[in-house]
Amino acid sequence: MYKYTIARQLATKKVITNRGDEVGKLSDLMIDENNGEIEHLLVELDRDSKFLKRISSKDRVIKIPYSAVTAVSDVFIVDEREIEEAETAEEK
Repeated sequence: MYKYTIARQLATKKVITNRGDEVGKLSDLMIDENNGEIEHLLVELDRDSKFLKRISSKDRVIKIPYSAVTAVSDVFIVDEREIEEAETAEEK
């Protein structure tokens, strides 16, 4: 059984890594038009984030693959390794 969530309920949820470091807050979602599945989270970075200092992004918003999401409740929890891999791949 599918569980549906209103997109408005997701807006501005915090995004943290599986190690507990805050990444930022959800800004938007990128959805595949053909199948309606979420492809990426667009996350507005928290300037004070310890995680931000470890990645080399100069953008205020980063794209996190939805495959990195490990849990969603009051916050999105994302696998830190997958974010770093995606950031490295985008730089190339």
